[in-house]
Amino acid sequence: MTGQTLYPGDRTHENELWLKVLFARRPHARVISIDTSEAEALPGVMGVLTAKDVPVNQYGLQIPDQPVLCGARSNKKGGDIVRFVGDNVAVIIAENEKIAAQARDLIQASMKTCPLCLTPSGPCRARLPSCTPACSTTLADYKRIRKGDTDAAWDQCQVIIEGVYHTPFQEHAYLQPEAGTAYMDDEGRITVHCAGQWTWEDSSR
Repeated sequence: MTGQTLYPGDRTHENELWLKVLFARRPHARVISIDTSEAEALPGVMGVLTAKDVPVNQYGLQIPDQPVLCGARSNKKGGDIVRFVGDNVAVIIAENEKIAAQARDLIQASMKTCPLCLTPSGPCRARLPSCTPACSTTLADYKRIRKGDTDAAWDQCQVIIEGVYHTPFQEHAYLQPEAGTAYMDDEGRITVHCAGQWTWEDSSR
């Protein structure tokens, strides 16, 4: 409550490395190949990771249905498909932020555009595959909520207005940028400081 706690992006460490992410920048596409050779050859680059380098390539809040990195040679079914412009395709680790950004721009990602449906209803939905391998349809989730007698409520209304309404994209606007730091502590444990909504521990791993 004092405002003295640092945001993750404000933390610094000695001899730290920087990481940059190559985002898909396409709403729906299949990653055919990723050429990281030029990025890896750039002086100051310590490493480039793609889907093939992630042993457990999936995560999610309730359902682990999202690849950590999207791309060819992913061990997750459907892991070569990007479904959002912000899906991660590769990460670059370098000596400083500038080099990491330069290396990111040197990566050549070949993608094949997949069909799009930009409205929640319409004929295009019938031609699309499922949202993810975990879904059987283009509907990601469905919950039916009924409380009380809705038919009786309509009968008591003096005015009923029906229409189709559209709302703009909403961002929940965290107070901090999405950033974080990780280091090995004195007991040899990997310690991560990052932005998040809650603390959570998976005791099964």
